[in-house]
Amino acid sequence: MWVWQLVLAVGFGIGSAVVPVLNAEAYVLGVGVSGALDPVVAAIGVSVGQTIGKIAMFLAVRYRPGYAGKKSKEPKPLDLDTRWGRFVQWNRELSKRLLDALSDRRWGVPVTLLSASVGIPPLYGVALIAGASRMGVVTFSLSVLAGRLARFVTLALGVGLF
Repeated sequence: MWVWQLVLAVGFGIGSAVVPVLNAEAYVLGVGVSGALDPVVAAIGVSVGQTIGKIAMFLAVRYRPGYAGKKSKEPKPLDLDTRWGRFVQWNRELSKRLLDALSDRRWGVPVTLLSASVGIPPLYGVALIAGASRMGVVTFSLSVLAGRLARFVTLALGVGLF
């Protein structure tokens, strides 16, 4: 009985990892409130599915065509007197800091764990930037799985109290 629940939850987790409109938290809450499925099994399945989806995003960035031979080019100059120019500059600096943090052995795992469990910074962006960083795929996978399990199992157990 629980096997099909797990397969369904993994499928939804993969979809929700890649398509931001599909909300995995709402799925786990809905399963728990309806009582039709076991919320903990659903939480584990969604966690595994989300991890698979984020690994796919990570690998898509890491092994995209032309990535190995690409030389970094100079970014376009910005007009810092405009609001848009300041925003683009802020976004570039933030992305560079996150890329540096994910490439650093001391900060890569904690940033990914924080993102996977709390959602700050968003895991969607972290998965994309981690693919461009020096972080290993196994390190990324395990930290995403641990963070997602903590997030969704806690949510499922909370729903199970009611």
